[in-house]
Amino acid sequence: MSTDAEPAKAEPSTGLEPATEDRPAGDGTEPTPQHSSVTAEGPSAGGGYDTAAAERPVAVGNDALAERRSAEVGHGDAGEGRGGEAGAQPYGLPGKPLARGPFLFGLVGGLGVLTAIAIAQMVVNSMSTIILVVVAMFLAVGLNPAVEALQRRGLARRASISIVFTGVIVAFVLFGLAVVPPVSKQLSEFIEAVPGYITELSSHPTLRQLDADYQLLPQLRTFVTSTLGPSLATGIMGAGLVVLNGVFTTVTLLVLMLYFLGSLHTIKDYLLKLVPASRRQRTRAISEEILTGIGGYVAGNVLISVIAGVVAWIFLSIAGVHYALALALVVAMLDLVPLVGATIGAVFVSGVALLQSVPAGIACAVFFVLYQQVENYFIYPRVMKRSVDVTPAVTVIAALFGGALLGIVGALLAIPVAAAISLIIREVVLPRQAGA
Repeated sequence: MSTDAEPAKAEPSTGLEPATEDRPAGDGTEPTPQHSSVTAEGPSAGGGYDTAAAERPVAVGNDALAERRSAEVGHGDAGEGRGGEAGAQPYGLPGKPLARGPFLFGLVGGLGVLTAIAIAQMVVNSMSTIILVVVAMFLAVGLNPAVEALQRRGLARRASISIVFTGVIVAFVLFGLAVVPPVSKQLSEFIEAVPGYITELSSHPTLRQLDADYQLLPQLRTFVTSTLGPSLATGIMGAGLVVLNGVFTTVTLLVLMLYFLGSLHTIKDYLLKLVPASRRQRTRAISEEILTGIGGYVAGNVLISVIAGVVAWIFLSIAGVHYALALALVVAMLDLVPLVGATIGAVFVSGVALLQSVPAGIACAVFFVLYQQVENYFIYPRVMKRSVDVTPAVTVIAALFGGALLGIVGALLAIPVAAAISLIIREVVLPRQAGA
């Protein structure tokens, strides 16, 4: 009889021992028993261990298996017993994103192209409105120095804006009163003189001989009644529509200019808020410099045009040219256009004076040639020395590009825009390149 103690036999595992699941503290739920998925080792009939039974996995419920898989992927769906916790996926896990498919990629790319084309068409269709807004803002920036000058004299900003805007309205009214009556008078005189011209032509011996041979007068009457008359009527209606459109555009431009002039500081402050705070102070300084240059350019250009108009009015009055005031206003308005405006005005006024008398036309041509030299070499440099800092070559190139893109408006805006770009390059691009 052996004295050694008989070793205790291990209790066979049934694989159904409850296992507790760790839960976060404070969720108010009790631990839920979980079924183990480990293999079980059972005793064989002979007292040993059944290895085949040990290798077989213990059967677990479908609910427990789904709960364990959901817990492993972190979706928090613990089966039907958990009852709709946050983050549950009642329809299963999401599949692969559809964005990787070639069809969807091509569809999104095509929609992007169509959107870009639609935006481009909207910009092209609204180009006239965009130009009107840009010109109004440009004029408001140009008139702002005059408003600030009145403010420095003790006037409120609203009173200063009212005075400047009234001056602009008066200038437009004077221009209309000086130009419209002479043009309408000349047109009415020409219409009244047309029958006399026809009578003189019909009484001319050569014309009567040609009429007897080729029947010119009947053909002329037929042309006037059937072709020229309807064309003139259509042209008059078109001219009337152009005049109405011009009046509407002018009124809209003045209203926009008034609004921009009144809210210029608010617009500047709002746009500066879009700049990061670390760069806001420098951006404010550069923008103030640009606006000062634009305002100085507009004010200087207006002053040069006023000088040209006054000098032309004095000379035309001394030379005895008819409608001297209207022609002087035409010279002043065309002188606003860079490069070619003064030349066009000189040619137009000299041609009108030449129709009145040859000596008056020659005198006007000589006067404008001399005045152009004085303006280019004495007046313009002294007036514009503190407004824009652009080399002459850049000025010419900018005016040519602006005129080719937007016509007269582009030529007017080209020089201050070139000055602004030059300032940005000098203050931003060049220092960055030097520090790189």
